[in-house]
Amino acid sequence: MKIAVSACLLGYNCKYNGGNNYNQNIINLEERFEIVPICPECFGGLTTPRSPSEIVKINNEIKVISKEGNDVTLNFIEGAKIAYNIIEKENIKYAVLKSNSPSCGLGKIYDGTFSGKIVDGDGISAKLFKEQGIILFTENDDINI
Repeated sequence: MKIAVSACLLGYNCKYNGGNNYNQNIINLEERFEIVPICPECFGGLTTPRSPSEIVKINNEIKVISKEGNDVTLNFIEGAKIAYNIIEKENIKYAVLKSNSPSCGLGKIYDGTFSGKIVDGDGISAKLFKEQGIILFTENDDINI
Protein backbone atom coordinates (compact mmCIF):
# COMPACT_ATOMS: atom_id res chain seq x y z
CA MET A 1 0.00 0.00 0.00
CA LYS A 2 1.19 3.52 -0.81
CA ILE A 3 1.17 6.40 1.66
CA ALA A 4 2.13 10.03 1.14
CA VAL A 5 4.70 11.47 3.54
CA SER A 6 6.00 15.00 4.04
CA ALA A 7 9.39 14.87 2.33
CA CYS A 8 11.14 16.74 5.15
CA LEU A 9 10.33 13.85 7.52
CA LEU A 10 12.18 11.53 5.14
CA GLY A 11 15.33 13.64 5.27
CA TYR A 12 14.77 15.71 2.12
CA ASN A 13 16.26 19.17 2.60
CA CYS A 14 13.08 21.04 1.71
CA LYS A 15 12.38 22.75 5.04
CA TYR A 16 12.18 26.56 4.98
CA ASN A 17 15.70 26.87 6.45
CA GLY A 18 17.23 24.44 3.94
CA GLY A 19 17.27 21.57 6.40
CA ASN A 20 14.92 18.70 7.09
CA ASN A 21 12.91 17.07 9.87
CA TYR A 22 14.37 13.57 9.51
CA ASN A 23 12.41 11.11 11.64
CA GLN A 24 13.59 7.52 11.96
CA ASN A 25 10.12 6.30 12.98
CA ILE A 26 8.75 7.66 9.70
CA ILE A 27 11.64 6.13 7.74
CA ASN A 28 10.74 2.79 9.37
CA LEU A 29 7.33 2.97 7.67
CA GLU A 30 9.16 1.95 4.48
CA GLU A 31 9.16 -1.58 5.92
CA ARG A 32 5.34 -1.68 5.65
CA PHE A 33 4.43 0.82 2.93
CA GLU A 34 5.49 2.27 -0.38
CA ILE A 35 6.20 5.89 0.50
CA VAL A 36 5.45 8.75 -1.89
CA PRO A 37 7.28 11.92 -0.71
CA ILE A 38 5.46 15.24 -1.05
CA CYS A 39 6.44 18.83 -0.27
CA PRO A 40 3.55 21.17 -1.05
CA GLU A 41 5.65 24.27 -0.39
CA CYS A 42 8.23 23.25 -2.98
CA PHE A 43 5.48 22.10 -5.35
CA GLY A 44 3.99 25.59 -5.03
CA GLY A 45 7.18 27.18 -6.32
CA LEU A 46 8.79 28.30 -3.07
CA THR A 47 12.56 28.04 -2.89
CA THR A 48 14.67 26.18 -0.37
CA PRO A 49 15.75 27.89 1.75
CA ARG A 50 12.93 30.41 2.04
CA SER A 51 11.56 32.79 4.61
CA PRO A 52 9.41 31.09 7.26
CA SER A 53 5.68 31.57 6.76
CA GLU A 54 2.68 31.27 9.04
CA ILE A 55 -1.08 31.32 8.64
CA VAL A 56 -2.98 34.46 9.67
CA LYS A 57 -6.57 35.61 9.39
CA ILE A 58 -6.97 38.96 7.61
CA ASN A 59 -10.49 40.35 7.14
CA ASN A 60 -11.93 36.86 7.80
CA GLU A 61 -9.69 35.42 5.07
CA ILE A 62 -7.00 32.83 5.68
CA LYS A 63 -3.62 34.01 4.35
CA VAL A 64 -0.11 32.61 4.50
CA ILE A 65 2.36 35.40 5.17
CA SER A 66 6.16 35.21 5.23
CA LYS A 67 8.13 36.65 8.12
CA GLU A 68 8.95 39.65 5.86
CA GLY A 69 5.23 40.24 5.25
CA ASN A 70 4.95 38.76 1.75
CA ASP A 71 1.68 37.05 0.90
CA VAL A 72 2.55 33.50 -0.24
CA THR A 73 -0.98 32.14 0.03
CA LEU A 74 -1.24 31.28 -3.66
CA ASN A 75 2.02 29.29 -3.51
CA PHE A 76 0.62 27.25 -0.63
CA ILE A 77 -2.72 26.69 -2.37
CA GLU A 78 -1.07 25.67 -5.65
CA GLY A 79 1.33 23.36 -3.82
CA ALA A 80 -1.55 21.74 -1.95
CA LYS A 81 -3.38 21.12 -5.23
CA ILE A 82 -0.31 19.59 -6.87
CA ALA A 83 0.32 17.37 -3.83
CA TYR A 84 -3.32 16.27 -3.83
CA ASN A 85 -3.17 15.50 -7.55
CA ILE A 86 -0.23 13.17 -6.86
CA ILE A 87 -2.12 11.53 -4.00
CA GLU A 88 -5.18 11.07 -6.20
CA LYS A 89 -3.19 9.75 -9.18
CA GLU A 90 -1.38 7.24 -6.95
CA ASN A 91 -4.70 6.21 -5.31
CA ILE A 92 -3.33 7.04 -1.85
CA LYS A 93 -5.72 7.04 1.10
CA TYR A 94 -3.30 7.94 3.93
CA ALA A 95 -0.72 10.66 4.53
CA VAL A 96 1.80 11.43 7.27
CA LEU A 97 2.37 15.17 7.51
CA LYS A 98 4.76 17.45 9.39
CA SER A 99 3.10 18.79 12.53
CA ASN A 100 2.55 22.54 13.03
CA SER A 101 3.51 23.40 9.43
CA PRO A 102 1.54 26.07 7.55
CA SER A 103 1.18 23.45 4.78
CA CYS A 104 0.98 20.18 6.62
CA GLY A 105 0.01 21.00 10.21
CA LEU A 106 -2.84 18.83 11.43
CA GLY A 107 -4.98 20.25 14.23
CA LYS A 108 -2.21 22.57 15.43
CA ILE A 109 -0.29 25.31 13.60
CA TYR A 110 1.83 28.33 14.50
CA ASP A 111 -0.28 31.39 15.35
CA GLY A 112 1.05 33.82 12.72
CA THR A 113 3.16 35.93 15.09
CA PHE A 114 6.45 34.04 14.50
CA SER A 115 6.73 33.70 18.28
CA GLY A 116 6.56 29.89 18.38
CA LYS A 117 3.03 29.91 19.83
CA ILE A 118 0.82 27.02 18.67
CA VAL A 119 -2.94 27.36 18.10
CA ASP A 120 -5.71 25.11 16.83
CA GLY A 121 -5.90 24.87 13.06
CA ASP A 122 -4.84 22.98 9.95
CA GLY A 123 -2.24 23.80 7.34
CA ILE A 124 -3.36 24.58 3.80
CA SER A 125 -2.55 21.11 2.42
CA ALA A 126 -3.84 19.25 5.47
CA LYS A 127 -7.17 21.07 5.14
CA LEU A 128 -7.49 20.16 1.44
CA PHE A 129 -6.51 16.53 2.04
CA LYS A 130 -9.07 16.21 4.87
CA GLU A 131 -11.78 17.71 2.67
CA GLN A 132 -10.96 15.06 0.05
CA GLY A 133 -11.21 12.20 2.57
CA ILE A 134 -7.51 11.42 3.00
CA ILE A 135 -6.80 9.95 6.45
CA LEU A 136 -4.05 12.03 8.04
CA PHE A 137 -1.39 11.51 10.68
CA THR A 138 1.59 13.52 11.90
CA GLU A 139 5.00 12.22 12.88
CA ASN A 140 3.79 12.36 16.50
CA ASP A 141 0.95 9.87 15.98
CA ASP A 142 0.91 6.12 16.41
CA ILE A 143 0.41 5.14 12.77
CA ASN A 144 -1.76 2.03 12.65
CA ILE A 145 -3.05 1.46 9.15
